[in-house]
Formats: sequence, C-alpha cells, structure tokens
Amino acid sequence: MKLDQLSLPTFEPGWVWLAGAGPGDPGLLTLHALNALQQADVLVYDALVGDDILKLVSENCLLEYAGKRGGRPSPKQPDISNRLVQLAREGKKVLRLKGGDPLVFGRGGEEALTLVEAGIPFRIIPGISAGVGGLAYAGIPSTHRDTNHAVTFLTGHSASGNVPDSIDWPSLAKGSPVIVIYMALKHLPMIQQRLLDGGRSKDEPVAIIRNATLDDQEVLETTLGACAEDVAKSGIKPPAMIVIGEVVRLRAALDWVGALSGRILTADPLGTRNQDLAV
Repeated sequence: MKLDQLSLPTFEPGWVWLAGAGPGDPGLLTLHALNALQQADVLVYDALVGDDILKLVSENCLLEYAGKRGGRPSPKQPDISNRLVQLAREGKKVLRLKGGDPLVFGRGGEEALTLVEAGIPFRIIPGISAGVGGLAYAGIPSTHRDTNHAVTFLTGHSASGNVPDSIDWPSLAKGSPVIVIYMALKHLPMIQQRLLDGGRSKDEPVAIIRNATLDDQEVLETTLGACAEDVAKSGIKPPAMIVIGEVVRLRAALDWVGALSGRILTADPLGTRNQDLAV
C-alpha cells in the first residue's frame, strides 16, 4: 500500500499542525508527519530538524527557521507562537515541526494554547522522543525487568537557563532507578553533585548520547562520579542526552548500531541468565 492510499487527513488552509520529527533519523518520522510535510504551505521548524527531513517538503513550501539553541541569539517563544497565528490567519497550511515529540520538553503545549486563544484550529502529531528513540539507537533500554520498573525524564535546565529548582533532587536521587536528562551538558557538574549528595553511587553507570540516531552519533560510557570530568575531556557538545542507571550496562549486549561496525556483543551483561534459567 502506498502513502496516498492510506486514509490520512487533509491539511486544510488556516490550520496549524504541531508535529514531532523524531530524534533525527528521517526513518523515524511517523506517516502523519510525512503526510504533513508533503501538504504544508509553510514549515516552521526547530534547530534539531535535519536537512534530510526538510527535503521532504513540497517544492512550493516556504521554510521558516525558528530554532532555539542555548547561548545563541534565538527567536522568543511568544514571537514564534504569534507567527503561527499570523500565518494561519493568512490562510496558510502551517506545519510547526519540532525535534522529538512536540509535547515532551518541546513547548508545543504553549504554542497550542496560543492557537486556542486565537481561535486557530490545530492538530497534534506525536513524534518519537529523543529520550526513548535516542536510547534505543545507543542500545540502552529505558526499562528492563532486571534493573528497573520506573524511569524519570527531566530537563537539565529551566526556562531561565538554570538547573531547575522545582525538581526535588534528593527524592529523585533516592526514588528513580533510571534517570534520563534532556539538555543537561551545560549543568552536568551541578546535576552530578546534587545526585551524589542525594545518595547515588559514584560508580553508577552513565551514558552520554550525542546526535542520537544520526550517522555521527557518539556514545560516551562513564560513571556518575566521573561523568562531568569525562565529558569535559571528550569535548562532547550538545545536543546530547544523559542516561543514569543500571540499564546503561545493557549496552554491552544491545549496541546494535555498534554491531553493524563489528562490535562483538556480550550475551549476558547483567549476569542474570543463569538466574532466569533457574526460575
């Protein structure tokens, strides 16, 4: 069955579709997102939307960059939201495309609220969040029955650019077996110290995943006690995800991307196989 044979929605003039582009690999786009790219009159896109995805728009689509990157001059969020309203009122089919999922640390909810206030009809198209898809491409599951039955996703900086004070760091350190942190490299030393102060072990495994799902993906494996120093030595720059917890050890078995380049995978990195056979 071809894309045009599916019952996908028609993009009507005056509508805004808020869509997630996934963590980077164009193959991780949803069919709804691809359908939107091929119908849109205007694409308002973020910094983490790659060129290969931008090439999927129709030849008459206008591209408008609205990316925000830490430490660089960036559009203000109210200006972006108001621009979406303006374009929709001009009768355009407006696609707002964000890296990952628009409602997971993507501020899509804020933009949608502006559209509601302005009376603009909209659709939300979920995407694969980097905190899930990026980990999968690094060979790290967010949950595994032998390590954790819960996972916490959080952002490494607040709207002001500082480490979020609204997070109960001591409770997080004690209560979450796996922590996945978005946009945290800048504040990694402070986050590291707060987790150690909260009782996390300095020997706990940590992975830093840069450019997740892309051809130049990098994964640094370290420990909580050494992560800030190791990141500084490595020269890894954003965008990157940080994963803290025993699930990182599973990468020795599940690094399927590394296996494509010849890495030999370990069958039982947690030493639980014999335990399973005994059950």
